Amino acid sequence: MRQIVLDTETTGLEWKKGNRVVEIGCVELLERRPSGNNFHRYLKPDCDFEPGAQEVTGLSLEFLADKPRFEEVVDEFLAYVDGAELIIHNAAFDMGFLENEMALLGREGLAGRVTVTDTLAMARERFPGQRNSLDALCKRLGVDNSHRQLHGGLLDAQILADVYIALTSGQEEIGFGLPETEAAGGAGAARVFDTAALLPRPRVVATASELEAHAARLERLRKKAGHAWWDGPRPEAPASA
Repeated sequence: MRQIVLDTETTGLEWKKGNRVVEIGCVELLERRPSGNNFHRYLKPDCDFEPGAQEVTGLSLEFLADKPRFEEVVDEFLAYVDGAELIIHNAAFDMGFLENEMALLGREGLAGRVTVTDTLAMARERFPGQRNSLDALCKRLGVDNSHRQLHGGLLDAQILADVYIALTSGQEEIGFGLPETEAAGGAGAARVFDTAALLPRPRVVATASELEAHAARLERLRKKAGHAWWDGPRPEAPASA
């Protein structure tokens, strides 16, 4: 399955109040590795930002004034995501805005073109009762987000790709490899995937302090139980006289 990690930035929190998409960022994963084939567009919204929204994204109407409208990139966007599994954090938010953009153009929605996996739902199932924002998951899973000063579509998609790999690190690929070609959406042309160009898989490595804490806990368990199975067979007790 071809996977697309997707994030949007918007002029506000609710599309029902007339807010629009101002940025789409997508990262393609092939065999769970970033391929480098990303999709990133800033969009002119034709509406103002809600109070506080500009501070979150760092975007402004002045910056977006010469950017294309959604209708100018929609066909390119649909061809890019067609048939893919979309990986989205809080998918209801992003999909609500994207489906609204499609409806405003009188176009068919995305539901029949893609499948959607919500990493927020995954995180809530794995870490119930804890904060599961993207920043919180980065800290919990050891994903570096130190370069994230503002929200950004492509930047957040890149970070989410690392978070998704860490969340699903127990899932192994079957190993059948990629097909040689895949038809581009609507174009009828064959597209060749070069597996040699795939980027290295993200790795989550325990820190020195975590390893030290782990060793200390094992030693406490060893002292409490008198023996630990990881030390090998239990020594035979001396025979009584």
